[in-house]
Amino acid sequence: MRRYTRLSNGFSRKVENHAAAVALNYFAYNFIQIHRTLRTSPAMAAGVTDHLWSVADLVAMWESEERRLERAEVGKSGLNDLDYRPPHIDWIDFLCALPCRA
Repeated sequence: MRRYTRLSNGFSRKVENHAAAVALNYFAYNFIQIHRTLRTSPAMAAGVTDHLWSVADLVAMWESEERRLERAEVGKSGLNDLDYRPPHIDWIDFLCALPCRA
C-alpha cells in the first residue's frame, strides 16, 4: 500500500486521514476482494459474513449510520433540521462496529 511512503500522491499528512485510509483498505481486502487461493473473500472464509460485499453496500451502511447519528443529535439538541450540522464519524469506529452477518 502506497499510503506509507512519503513521496507518493497518497501520503497522509494527518493521522486521522491515514487511519481512515488504512481502515478502508483492510475492509476492502477482507470483505470486498475475492482472493485467488481462497476463491472467496477472507471474511466469508472465516464465517464473518455470508455474502461478498460491494462498495455500494459499504456506502449504504455508512449513509444509514450518518442518518442515525443525525437523528440522535437533532433529538438531543432540540434544533430543527436546518440548524444542524452532522457530526464527524470516525472511520475506524464505524468499520469496527459493522454487524457480523452469520
